[in-house]
Amino acid sequence: MPSSSPNSCCSKRKSVECFEYYPRFMARFPTIDKLARARPKAVMEQWEGLGYYARARNLHALARVVSKTHHGRLSDNPDVLQELPGVGRYTAGAVACFAYEKPVPAVDTNVRRVLTRVFGNAKVGMPNAELWELASRLTPKHGKRAWRFNQAMMELGALVCTARKPKCPQCPVNRHCAAVRSGTRIR
Repeated sequence: MPSSSPNSCCSKRKSVECFEYYPRFMARFPTIDKLARARPKAVMEQWEGLGYYARARNLHALARVVSKTHHGRLSDNPDVLQELPGVGRYTAGAVACFAYEKPVPAVDTNVRRVLTRVFGNAKVGMPNAELWELASRLTPKHGKRAWRFNQAMMELGALVCTARKPKCPQCPVNRHCAAVRSGTRIR
């Protein structure tokens, strides 16, 4: 089945719009097989209002591959998931962790920001390989704990360690934060 969360589709879209259009898309294509069998035009029409049409094309291509070569079921292996159309390291980790409770990192923009500020250099960032290695070391090795950890990191970045005007005094890790210790000004 395609993602059960409108947030996976509606990046930078108003949540109200997504919650209006996403259920319509899921009602039309409730399974990977139904989506795989659909005509591209039908998929694009149902996607209307959800933004980023490349995501619809990738999701449709992914559904076709999964339906044909994986018996309609997404793998729980991040390496296998990354071979699918439109799936990168973050999406593969998120699917493996949140859908299958695999102890793997899911580094989205929010998590990247938290890790860079807490452990790295907020002004220059952190090399991608170093960031993923750090996330792998920090992620708990048991599925449910990894799931909670990844979700907490995403929420910390979305709600407290925001891109602009972070709420450093409210942050639960501010005593350990490299950006706070260095006095880095974050706008």
